[in-house]
Amino acid sequence: MTLPIGVLISGGGSNLQALIDRMEAGVLDVTIQTVISNIPGVKGLDRAAKHGIFSQTLSHRDCPDRESYDRVLVRALRDAGAQAVVLAGFMRLVGPELLAAFPGRVLNIHPALLPSFPGLHAQNQAAEHGVRLAGCTVHFVDEEVDHGPIIIQAAVPALPGEGAEMLGNRILTLEHRVFPQAVQWLAEGRLDVQGRQVVVRPGERPLATRNDLPPCLIFPPLEDGF
Repeated sequence: MTLPIGVLISGGGSNLQALIDRMEAGVLDVTIQTVISNIPGVKGLDRAAKHGIFSQTLSHRDCPDRESYDRVLVRALRDAGAQAVVLAGFMRLVGPELLAAFPGRVLNIHPALLPSFPGLHAQNQAAEHGVRLAGCTVHFVDEEVDHGPIIIQAAVPALPGEGAEMLGNRILTLEHRVFPQAVQWLAEGRLDVQGRQVVVRPGERPLATRNDLPPCLIFPPLEDGF
């Protein structure tokens, strides 16, 4: 069985591509029912089209308020048959109506080690703050910004004198690994939320053995294929 998902994007869609690559490799048990962008003409829509995935642009500018836009999203996601929602660089807050439509099944990727540096330009915030470690977080979405229970995090050293762009590129490499992994755990029904804690129940897949990542710390650890 595969989990039908909808993917929301606002830009280039590199994390969407990471999901597609794992899906087509047969290690990610999802089907992408639709890709929705709130901004027309972005590269992520081209990525979906290249792989024969139904995509659509639903501009938030066509709606008078956030609540009405959420209703448009919910209708489109349900019409496409999505049972879970993945925010892959979606630069809009989602509200209670969408969260209620997909309870416990909305995931987001954020390029910082939450709860540090929520919101926009997280890599810039980290670089300007002079942190020693930076990274990314996959979490459940709630009604606050970058706040929901954390599923998996990956950390890399923040090098002295390194700007936000270079740091962001290294973080992005980790995003492409941990995001599909978290989505797979969701598809397998292995995520239990206990207050602020997310417990990943044991599965049958062994831990990853490939060693092609730069020095980093990922927890929970990646499994084979991710």
